[in-house]
Amino acid sequence: MYRVLITDGLHATGLQILKDTEGVEPVVNGDLSPEQLKEELQNFDGIIVRGKTKLREDILDGQKRLKVIVRAGVGTDNIDSNAATQAGILVMNTPTGNTTSTAEHAFAMMMALSRNIAPAAASMKDGKWDKKLFQGSQLSGKTLAVIGLGRIGMTVAQRGLAFEMRVLGYDPFFSAEKAAEHGIEYFDNVDDLVKECDYVTVHTPLIDATRGIINAERLASMKPGARVINCARGGIVDETALADAIESGHIAGAALDVFTKEPPEDRRLVDMPQVLTTPHLGASTDEAQENVAVEAAEIISDYLINNEIRYAINMAPVSGAEMQDLTLYLDMTYRLGMLASQMLKGSLQSAEIDYRGEAADKKTKLMTSAFAVGLLGSALDANVNIINATSVARSRGIKLTETASGNVENFSSMISIKVTTDQGEFEAAGTIFGKQFLRLVRIGQFCMEAFLDGHLLIYRHRDVPGLIGNIGTIFGKHNVNIASMALGRTTDKPGGDSVAVLNVDSKPSAEALAEVQAHPEVSGVDLVELPAAGAGLPWMGN
Repeated sequence: MYRVLITDGLHATGLQILKDTEGVEPVVNGDLSPEQLKEELQNFDGIIVRGKTKLREDILDGQKRLKVIVRAGVGTDNIDSNAATQAGILVMNTPTGNTTSTAEHAFAMMMALSRNIAPAAASMKDGKWDKKLFQGSQLSGKTLAVIGLGRIGMTVAQRGLAFEMRVLGYDPFFSAEKAAEHGIEYFDNVDDLVKECDYVTVHTPLIDATRGIINAERLASMKPGARVINCARGGIVDETALADAIESGHIAGAALDVFTKEPPEDRRLVDMPQVLTTPHLGASTDEAQENVAVEAAEIISDYLINNEIRYAINMAPVSGAEMQDLTLYLDMTYRLGMLASQMLKGSLQSAEIDYRGEAADKKTKLMTSAFAVGLLGSALDANVNIINATSVARSRGIKLTETASGNVENFSSMISIKVTTDQGEFEAAGTIFGKQFLRLVRIGQFCMEAFLDGHLLIYRHRDVPGLIGNIGTIFGKHNVNIASMALGRTTDKPGGDSVAVLNVDSKPSAEALAEVQAHPEVSGVDLVELPAAGAGLPWMGN
């Protein structure tokens, strides 16, 4: 049974989905101190939070059971995603549930700001009729700059176009061609963008690259009388610089739903008559609350039950169908990593993974992560899984590189590895037969076809008559059954260097291995322990 903790409340519809999901037990507890939360999470597989709960590094450190964090909303600045990654915890958000509500709020704020709706309404309630005092500006014909062309930014842009505005856009992960398809004029830098606009609205996450993206210099370069809208995250707009620009008269006003500190302690902007403010209401609609709750419940259940990854912050997304198709490839790379970790001599420096044929068309980054789990998992005390394996490797100075090509010679799919230590290199390759069989097809320069599961005895030797029989006799004496054997040699003639891979049904004793090693034609012996055939991957729940 997977247990899911809910700390910030969840709409009843989302909570019911969790209750109705077989294998999932939701627990609602919103009254936990940080210390209590850290302790309580030891008993849960997943957690759903909104903006109140802060999942800091000290809370996530040492969490052995926790597999997944879901933010019921878009912003994840209350979650230390780096710490989560290091702890091997998947972080996902719900970017679609509140898209329309947040975009509508931003546009409503822009309209209200332009037409002085809030102060005019307040004046009327005071019994006044100051028609001339609240003369505003129309949106039609004006230029709207949208910074961030994700779901919310694009939805705002569409509404701007519907109001006959000229819409400009900037997003480093968006192409000019795609923007043009939507009627947006694309700019490749913010400095040029802000010089053109009458309104600028920001729709980006708060990261180092976006913190203070609307600063004093950019405000000064904007047209006199321009207006600023921020319904994304506090800190994207430099609040002090904005207040100064409004006081100077250069910026006509601003509409703000978010602040660097919430609620804001510095009320300079809040108290300005040219500034319209709301208390972070972007997603505060009945529809948005229900949508994000449903989305959060579905994605955490789908991950725990079906290993499906959607809207991940620290991992590539994988649908349930993709995961089913990918599982054999993940198993292959994981086992190749385990093989390498047990064959290595010396200090690990780097690893290269080459994907050929059908494997090259799969999610190779995820496969490389699986390889890294196998390579590092048994050697480190840390909890290494598919979420954090490549990050753990980087933190230890181990360089992981991958290449991919559709070209392949002998198999429909081939995965090759080369691992480098301070004492040399180890190379191997594997393939998949049919839809279930994993095979080791190369060690170093030696080609063979061996089962990639269970107990593998790998010995290097000179290919001479009688050796195989001698090895069989040794194992028979020690009651070790040989299930299969594969031989790889570099020439078609006997007498040269060779490698043999024996799949044995039980682990040979130290005495048996010593007898094999003592044979004059044997130059090296390694025992490799791999999962049994068909064994599930350790990070997958089923």
